[in-house]
Amino acid sequence: MFDASMMRTAPESRATQVSPILPLTMRDVVLRFGGATVLDGVSLDLGSRGCTVIMGPNGAGKSLLLKLMHGLIAPGSGDILWGGARPSEVMSRQALVFQKPVLLRRSVAANIDFVLKARRKDRSRRTALLEHVGLLHKADQPARLLSGGEAQRLALARALATDPEVLFLDEPTASLDPASVLAIERIMSDARQRGVRVVLVTHDVGQARRMADDVVFLHRGRIAEHSPASDFFPEPRCAAARDYVNGRIVV
Repeated sequence: MFDASMMRTAPESRATQVSPILPLTMRDVVLRFGGATVLDGVSLDLGSRGCTVIMGPNGAGKSLLLKLMHGLIAPGSGDILWGGARPSEVMSRQALVFQKPVLLRRSVAANIDFVLKARRKDRSRRTALLEHVGLLHKADQPARLLSGGEAQRLALARALATDPEVLFLDEPTASLDPASVLAIERIMSDARQRGVRVVLVTHDVGQARRMADDVVFLHRGRIAEHSPASDFFPEPRCAAARDYVNGRIVV
């Protein structure tokens, strides 16, 4: 069984200084699908450091907001700027980890080698990356044989191999056991401490309390609240956020 306490410090990355692509500015962003408005009038500012947690009920638009920030989809209207640049201009300096990672049908080590080669990084970093996420002992094993938690840790190692300045995570611990959740949170925390800007979507209020420096709460496609975590969790300002944090159904 993986012991998160055995994780090693990740190799140094270029993200040890304040990122030049930050801050993020979103102004009056609207996203429509099939005639329906799924995000409406989103305006948001994210600073240069820390972990922003995006929360909200199902269908609120959390994953779509993450994809807009990253540049995977474009808004129907409004502006998204990373330090004055469009998302498409800085995608290579960011990384996105999904809830269900798609791994190459190769060995664990080969999954890392592929990214290092594609980004022209030093392939000798592979050992340190795998050791950091607790998978060095499985380097030669086919990635398809990994457990859910192990697969997600490999996905994180691949993301970190790109030396991202911003790390997006879309419910990375959903359906995982507590030990795997703890291990992944430690990897995220280490990235944040090394200067990587983290943006995390999660339904787990406990995880949000542990990880967040600030919280963006989405409701019906709008930002209902954006507050420091120290203000949000004791007493959310909006009724929908209070219901959500207290485990009540949000309408």
